[in-house]
Amino acid sequence: MHGEGFFYQAFVYLAAAVISVPIAKRLGLGSVLGYLIAGIAIGPFGLGLIGEEGKDVMQFAEFGVVMMLFLIGLELEPTRVWRLRAPILGLGGLQVALSTAVVAGLALLLGLEWRSALAVGMILSLSSTAIVLQTLSEKGLMRTAGGQSAFSVLLFQDLAVIPMLAILPLLAAGTVGVDPAAAHGDAWIDGLPALLRMAVVVGAVGAIVVAGRFLTRPAFRLIASTRLRELFTAAALLLVIGIALLMAQVGLSPALGTFVAGVVLANSEYRHELESDIDPFKGLLLGLFFIAVGASIDFALIAARPAAIAGLVAALLAVKMLVLFGLGRAFGLGTDQNLLLTLGLAQSGEFAFVLFSFASQNRVLTTGITAPLIAVVALSMALTPLLLLVNERWIQPRFGTKERVEREADEFAASSPVIIAGFGRFGSIVGRLLTANGIRTTVLDVDSDQVEVLRRMGLEVFYGDASRHDLLQAAGAGQARLLVLALDNPEKTLELVHTARRHFPHLTILTRATGRRDAYELLDAGVHHVYRETVDTSLRLGIDALRLLGVPAYRAHRSARTFLRHDEASVRELASLRHDRKHYINVARQRIRDLEELLLADLGERDENLDAGWDTESLREEFGGAAAGDTRES
Repeated sequence: MHGEGFFYQAFVYLAAAVISVPIAKRLGLGSVLGYLIAGIAIGPFGLGLIGEEGKDVMQFAEFGVVMMLFLIGLELEPTRVWRLRAPILGLGGLQVALSTAVVAGLALLLGLEWRSALAVGMILSLSSTAIVLQTLSEKGLMRTAGGQSAFSVLLFQDLAVIPMLAILPLLAAGTVGVDPAAAHGDAWIDGLPALLRMAVVVGAVGAIVVAGRFLTRPAFRLIASTRLRELFTAAALLLVIGIALLMAQVGLSPALGTFVAGVVLANSEYRHELESDIDPFKGLLLGLFFIAVGASIDFALIAARPAAIAGLVAALLAVKMLVLFGLGRAFGLGTDQNLLLTLGLAQSGEFAFVLFSFASQNRVLTTGITAPLIAVVALSMALTPLLLLVNERWIQPRFGTKERVEREADEFAASSPVIIAGFGRFGSIVGRLLTANGIRTTVLDVDSDQVEVLRRMGLEVFYGDASRHDLLQAAGAGQARLLVLALDNPEKTLELVHTARRHFPHLTILTRATGRRDAYELLDAGVHHVYRETVDTSLRLGIDALRLLGVPAYRAHRSARTFLRHDEASVRELASLRHDRKHYINVARQRIRDLEELLLADLGERDENLDAGWDTESLREEFGGAAAGDTRES
């Protein structure tokens, strides 16, 4: 029965998501609000399809936030994090401090004791990392000034959870019956002296950094050499889960630990593969988290005290909006970006559920205080997508400087215009030529040993199977202009062509073909830039052979160009005829005869415009030889 119950719950959650999210997206509400509505619909106060087990699901689904922070870290190089230090420490620190002070002051006015008021202020100063970052990413606002500021504040808030967990038990001083186990759980650092505890925490973070820099690459290279995609996915999940467990055992936020690991791996050649493997799990768990939030809203409590709950929600949003808008103005944000920051972070966050429970266990807050506040937190989170929607549709068109458009252009300019799939003997020449001309490229290859060697040579190459749509997306195919296919596997090349044309139709595809048969398939697939790998080399050899036999350089080069033009036209014509073998052979014979007659006729003609076929080398040799002859004759 347990198995049946599990499958039933899985079916309910998945069905709710599949039904509600497309409807919400069609109405322009966004996926986050769709998930929240789905949770409300199937929750205890909707259809009643789920009950108390929703709390257990919430704890499991919070792992989606951990994965999201890991993926964000993968997108941030350490240098970029360092550049954000001012908004992280300044804007983020001031937001937490001021919001805590103002909310705690209001709580004191409402009659709470100062310890309880301070606990409420700290907890409600936090915002929802999951909802804000997911919504901003969907709307393409993460690269704007407001989006970057919001990310900086959220990152500081995640850091602030750590000292809050340490402070909350201290606020219980003077109360009786506090269970030390409830304050610390089963972490490794329980019972250790303060200095030793700090050393363990620093050592754990240092271990993540060292392992990320020196151990993960050889480990992933070994795993990648097996060519088993599921094993690489398992390794990626093992990395994230292992770091989360380590952080929990030393009393730190799992999200913070995985974020640090992501930043360390941001320069790794396996970054895109890790991103594409983990992203589906992150998306599913985040969706589950949002559904659990919607289902956790206690509508019975809200119905019993509607005015009080509504007043608390309005007060929370107003206080945080005033603080955020003032700080945004002080840090030089334009009106439009300041509004984005203000409306985006006005809610409370998912850590509030954990911290309220923690504070209740430590007798800092009573159930009579935490129960309505949890409802306030859930409602404020549910209102966030609506606030951002109002901002996008009605506020931004009337106010602001429309910085979003400018930022999108900057983002496009900074992305690689060319993606090269395969960096062997063929693709490496293309990549080096483009790089030598100042053109950025993103290179993907499935040979982990080749990737390692090329990166040691200073080339930016990433491990990954480019035939996967998700990996192409992670590599920037949505913004790139050209896709160069230099794979040595014709089947994989054709598969990648179909994937690219289906998901990224704007890309111009230039592809390698091993011979005529491959070229025919690629032409049928709609690729107009097909390059047979041996043609140019064969023609170069033929040119040298003709010159060694006494044919002038200009005539040898012109014959080669004529041959190439005729042969390319022949390939395109024969591609559509190859299924009719008899007709194909007849036309092929005719084209061979036509080419021979064309070249023989060219040899028989008197060249009147010889200079048109000369290259610099020919001129040097011809005139050099003439000059030498004149000298000898004199």
